[in-house]
Amino acid sequence: MKIAVYCQHVLGIGHVHRSLEICRKLSEHHDVTMISGGSPLQVEEERISFFQLPGLTMDSRFNNLAPCDQGKNLDDVKRLRREMLYGFFDTFQPDLFLLELYPFGRKAFRFELDPVLMAISKKELPPCLVVCSLRDILVERHDREKFEARALSTLNTYFDGLLIHGDPEFIPLSETFSKVAEISVPLFYTGYVTPPVCLEGRSQIRRKLNIEEDKHLIVASIGGGSVGSELLFAVIDAFLFLDDNRLQLQIFTGPYAPDDAVNKLRSATKKKPGITVKRFTSTFTKWLEAADLAISMAGYNTTMNTLAAGVPALFYPFSENCEQHLRISRLAEHVPFSVLTQNDLKTEILAGKIQNQLLKERFTSPVNLAGAANTSRILTQWHTEKRR
Repeated sequence: MKIAVYCQHVLGIGHVHRSLEICRKLSEHHDVTMISGGSPLQVEEERISFFQLPGLTMDSRFNNLAPCDQGKNLDDVKRLRREMLYGFFDTFQPDLFLLELYPFGRKAFRFELDPVLMAISKKELPPCLVVCSLRDILVERHDREKFEARALSTLNTYFDGLLIHGDPEFIPLSETFSKVAEISVPLFYTGYVTPPVCLEGRSQIRRKLNIEEDKHLIVASIGGGSVGSELLFAVIDAFLFLDDNRLQLQIFTGPYAPDDAVNKLRSATKKKPGITVKRFTSTFTKWLEAADLAISMAGYNTTMNTLAAGVPALFYPFSENCEQHLRISRLAEHVPFSVLTQNDLKTEILAGKIQNQLLKERFTSPVNLAGAANTSRILTQWHTEKRR
């Protein structure tokens, strides 16, 4: 089966990593091309092809669409993207089109998606199974009634199915989308999407990462790095305040963190041994498995990575919407996760929370984390049934 997976990231990279994990699993048995429309990805995957559209991004409030290349005209970029995407479908002719988030988000990209969806529906493009790939929680909106009506109409008109990457026993879609009962296409919950945990033992991982046996490892991160650097500065201040030689701090700023913030963080490593700052690691999940405490923003992927690793954590949710806070608050009822507020970033308060959380024990995830494998299984089954 030939599969096209569309993923448009505009601020963070969580959507990309979730889609990539799904692509990895699909590519075990199918020909997969991932269509990306944000800033170019620095990803190497032998079994996955990539089709890069001219990059578009948004500000932190998701208000203004702009070319990643500041020298380009927005209308010109949109026209080129629309032509390229339509041409891709005309040439590649996928059997299945998996759209991340749309029509429950990415309204600003209707200019390129709707022409393809309408052409598939009208048979102006080759027949193709069209499925929405949706995370567990939708962000709140001031125009909720209008938004839900539009999303529902598009879904029921142009899509063949909806996959929700969550656990209905934990957070059902109905909590953030009131018209679930009116969805007329097949709907399945896949479980949460996250890479599988490493098969190596935790002690083996710590040896490979050169973490001394008597050290308590703290891993602090902020996802892609576009927002949240204040958390990392607060963690360093708390680490210095604790002045405990048994602690080791590993910071990951994310690839999109501003250079000046990264440089300031790196300068802090000179104040005390035991602090390391890196932009990115391809072995982030191993670091979490090796850690005694994780401190991070509360994006979907980092949260699920932390759940899979079973490490106690402090989470600082993105403040522009309720999505991250809702998920973490719900999880904190079942596992040793704690939610940080802006006030908690004060040095002495955060230091105390770090000490308390380091006393917590590791745990086993209470939610389904087999989302990628289940997505592959469901999509293969749907395609097989449609061909009969």
